[in-house]
Amino acid sequence: MQRERALAVGGVALLVVLLVAAVAVPGALAERDSDVRPSDLYLQDDVAIAPAAVSGETATLSLDVRLAHYGGTAENVTVEVRAIDSDTNLLATTETVDVGNVEGNREVPVRANVTVERAGGYNFQVFVYEDGQRVASGTTQISGVGSLTPEYARSSVTFERFGDVGIPPISYSIAEASDGSATLATQTHLTNTGDETVGDLTLVVMARQAESNIVADRATVSVGDVRPGRTASVDTALTVPDDYNYRLDAILLRDDVVLGTASATAELAPTKPLPKNVTREHVDIRASDFESDAGGDRGETSQPTEYGTAASGPGFGVPVALAALLGVVLLGLRRNQ
Repeated sequence: MQRERALAVGGVALLVVLLVAAVAVPGALAERDSDVRPSDLYLQDDVAIAPAAVSGETATLSLDVRLAHYGGTAENVTVEVRAIDSDTNLLATTETVDVGNVEGNREVPVRANVTVERAGGYNFQVFVYEDGQRVASGTTQISGVGSLTPEYARSSVTFERFGDVGIPPISYSIAEASDGSATLATQTHLTNTGDETVGDLTLVVMARQAESNIVADRATVSVGDVRPGRTASVDTALTVPDDYNYRLDAILLRDDVVLGTASATAELAPTKPLPKNVTREHVDIRASDFESDAGGDRGETSQPTEYGTAASGPGFGVPVALAALLGVVLLGLRRNQ
C-alpha cells in the first residue's frame, strides 16, 4: 500500500513538472517534426562551361553548376562564381545566383552567366551558401577565350581546304601573257557548312609580290548565294608583271567584316638552288614595274569596300630583263673576286 501510494505521488509530481515545463517552454512537448533534419548540399559534378554570347571585347560564359541535395530543407541557397584572371590572378568579376529553398532528395541545376574580357584564360571559383554559410565549393578553369569568334564574324561559309590532298583554296591559270605582263585567272572555292543558304558576301583577291609584299593587282567580286552543303567557285582576273613570284590572298567579307582569309602561291619566275652557305639571295625589283593607274578594283564590284581602289594591270618590258641580266653579271664578278 505504501509502495502504490509512493508511485502515485511520484506520477503526480512528474505530471506537475511536465505541465510547468510546458507553460514555461512553449512547444517543449510538441511532437518532433519528421522533416527537421540537417540538409546535405554539395557540388555533384565538374562545372561545365559554354560560350553564351561573344562580342569583340567581351565573352559571356555560361557555367552549368549541378547541386546534389539530401535531407531537410536547405534555406536561402545561393551560388557565387568568381572569375580570376589566369595571367594576373586578379579578380575579374563576380556573379551571384539566388537559388532559394531546396527540398527533397534531388539534383538542382544552377545556371550562372559570367561576362569577362575576351582574352586569355580564367579560373572559376564556385561557392555554395546555405543561409549565408558556405557549405560547398569547387574550381574549374578555361583557356583560349580570345579565340572565341565574335557573333558578328560568324559564318557557315568558309574557304575549302581540301583535306590533305594539297590542293590550295585558291587556284590559278595563265589566261594571257604579253608585253611583260600576265593575266591570272583565279578560282577560289567557298563551302557552306551550315544548314541555311548564305548570301551578301564579298570576296577580295589580291596578288602580292613574294619578296616585297607589293600588291600588284586586286579584284573585288560579289559572291552569289551559297546553298547548304555546297561549294561555290568564285572566278577573278588579276593582271601582274611576269617574271615574279606572288602570293595570292583571298579575304571573305560580309558587311565590311572579315569572315576568313586564305592564301596560295603563284610562281611566274624560274627558280634555282641558292649557292652554298647562302640563305638569302638578292632579288632585283623595279618599283616602276608595279605602278598602277588610279582606277577601281578589277572584277565585278557591287559596292565600294573599305579596302579602297584596286591597282590596274601594270606594264612591264625590256627594262626588267636588262636589270635581271645586270644583277647576274654583278653577282658573277663578286664571286670571281
